[in-house]
Amino acid sequence: MGQMIDFSRPDGGTTPAWLASAGPGAPGLVLIQEWWGLKPHIKNIADRLAEVGITTLAPDLYRGRIAADGDEASHLMNNLDFGDATHQDLQGAANHLRQLGAAKVGVMGYCMGGALTIATAVHVPTVSAAVCYYGIPPAEFADPARIHTPFLGHFATRDDWCTPEKVQDLKQRMNAAGLHPEIHMYEADHAFSNVTRPEVYDEKAAQLAWDRSLAFLKQHLA
Repeated sequence: MGQMIDFSRPDGGTTPAWLASAGPGAPGLVLIQEWWGLKPHIKNIADRLAEVGITTLAPDLYRGRIAADGDEASHLMNNLDFGDATHQDLQGAANHLRQLGAAKVGVMGYCMGGALTIATAVHVPTVSAAVCYYGIPPAEFADPARIHTPFLGHFATRDDWCTPEKVQDLKQRMNAAGLHPEIHMYEADHAFSNVTRPEVYDEKAAQLAWDRSLAFLKQHLA
């Protein structure tokens, strides 16, 4: 079971986060929340990752705020400074994991966190692997052609936010830059991995994506 801590940002500020430790010498992972906030669901994912040997740090980008519904989640996400979150909170999280002894640090995120995963893979040079679940940021903020690390993407065919067309554009931009992302499409809805949302959760797709993510992380963070 993890615990809440505060870690330092490059600018000298601090960020609250859920830390689930896998012990000395374990690789590290920055886990990025959905647009709802740092809910128990995300903390549980961090704990599961620690159980399989990956020390996981999940920054609380909303500083304690949790959205009660989609309208509030949209408001919170739209008011988040993505540049500050990437260059300060997420860079700081990667730095903290290094300070804890992780030789390699990866990043993984869902929905809004998936978009920020791509941003981290572009802007944070110390990450060694990136796993994105159904999120793509604006290319003017984080051009996927500039992703510098091994990339795994999980996307849904029935997603009306991170649409198949956007996924195809992501892949084409990366391929044109000579990159070779591992991208999977699932016959499912947006947020298919969120077990707390039965209206969209798909157990088979979620388990397959989880298994692929663990294999990818173990390969690139070893």
